[in-house]
Amino acid sequence: MPSLYPVAGAKISIGPAVNSVPDDEDIDATDFASVTWTEIKGWQTMGAIGDAATLITESVISSGRDLKAKGTRNAGSMQNNFIILPADTGQIALIAAEKTDFNYPFRIEFDDAPPTGSAPKGTIKYFYGIVMTAQENGGGANTARLISGNIEINSVIITVAPTTGA
Repeated sequence: MPSLYPVAGAKISIGPAVNSVPDDEDIDATDFASVTWTEIKGWQTMGAIGDAATLITESVISSGRDLKAKGTRNAGSMQNNFIILPADTGQIALIAAEKTDFNYPFRIEFDDAPPTGSAPKGTIKYFYGIVMTAQENGGGANTARLISGNIEINSVIITVAPTTGA
C-alpha cells in the first residue's frame, strides 16, 4: 500500500534578505547552511511550489496548426495563510520582507523523517523568494483572521531527502 505524506507537522522559516540570488546551476543545500532561520508560526495553509514551463505557441498559416514548445521555467507563487500571531518573530519578519524588494531564503521542513536512526530528519526544501503580500484576511463570524503571505519563488527549489542520521 502506498504511503501518504501529510502536510501536518511541516514548518516554514525565513532567513535574512540577500543582495542577489545565485544562478540556478550554482545553488545547492550548502548555500543555506549558514542562514539564521526564523520559523513563521501559525502556518494554516501551504501554497503550491514547483516548476512549471511557460508555453510558447506559434501559429503556422500554411499548416493551419499551432506549434508548441516549452519556454522558461517558473517555480511558482506560493500562497500561504497564517493564523495571526502579533508577537511572532517569523510573522514580523514576513511582514517586513513584504515592504522590501529583496529576495529572502526560505526553508520548509516536512515531518516525514524515517522511524529509525540516531538523528532522523525529514525532507527539507530550500529556495529564494520575494514576499509579495502580507495581507490580513477576514471571513465569516466563525473564521480566524489570517495573514496571506504570498511568496514568489525566484530560484530553483533544492530538495534534501529524509535521512536516518546514521
